[in-house]
Amino acid sequence: MTRVCFVFFDGVGLGPEGEVNPLSYTDTPTIRGLLGRPLVLSPPIEHDHVLLRPLDACLGVEGLPQSATGQTSLFTGVNAAQAVGRHLSAFPTAALREIIAEHSLLKQAKEMGRRVTFANAYSPQYWDLAKARRFRHSATTWVNMAAGLPFRDFEDLARGRAVYWDITHWVMQQRNGNGLPLIEPEEAGRRLANLVAEHDLVLYESFLPDLVGHRRLDVAPEGVVTLLDRFLAGLLAHLPRDATLVVASDHGNIEDMSTKAHTYYPVPLLAVGPGAAAFQDAQSITDVTPTILRLLERNRKERKER
Repeated sequence: MTRVCFVFFDGVGLGPEGEVNPLSYTDTPTIRGLLGRPLVLSPPIEHDHVLLRPLDACLGVEGLPQSATGQTSLFTGVNAAQAVGRHLSAFPTAALREIIAEHSLLKQAKEMGRRVTFANAYSPQYWDLAKARRFRHSATTWVNMAAGLPFRDFEDLARGRAVYWDITHWVMQQRNGNGLPLIEPEEAGRRLANLVAEHDLVLYESFLPDLVGHRRLDVAPEGVVTLLDRFLAGLLAHLPRDATLVVASDHGNIEDMSTKAHTYYPVPLLAVGPGAAAFQDAQSITDVTPTILRLLERNRKERKER
């Protein structure tokens, strides 16, 4: 049996090494320890329960890959860009929400009888602003809603039972100073690993890389790359032995800091753990959800046979 921890890093592509790609020159001991090299465009890797594959995010549709269709595709296995005829940015439209409502990864896993949860914490202000229609829900929010699962809140966050999208609470403190203490990225990874120990599938999202790539945060991209690497270090250090970590993205961005736009580069699929080999045939972002579900179904059958 293997549990799955699905970490979604928004806006991370596999670009070539060079001075515009902070993923290539920033010190990332966790990633380099797994891959033997930085997270850059190069041949696939598979060894010792570690797999890295480039995934197509363009999906046969002209134009730059975008968040709404990319995330819908990633979390449902449906080619959303093809379904609506183009790449759509930002938040899911009504047509995309229909796809999510039917094919949500969390919904499908829950219907299989698996224990599933969304690890991200939401503030009370978020729901107030959403109700006032000042916020639109992200794809991951709709994915969780489709499954009818509860959302974690700031009480969960204070108890170490959730993880915020910015990982360490530093963006949150800068913006509204809500009093939650800063934590180290390794601690955030440990907290996520603890949730994995209680579930069969855990989903977590951070859109830090995409914000940095779009220049919407006044922070050096190298600092964010370091933070993500340290977060993965804490997560992997405490992940249950029967758990497989799956890291993927929806489109490229932070790997090319010469532009504020998304890129055409493939995105990484990094799998670490006993189920990593299940992803060896993945070609595009539409392959992630079906593979996770097959892995969970295989585990369920193995458990029954025992």
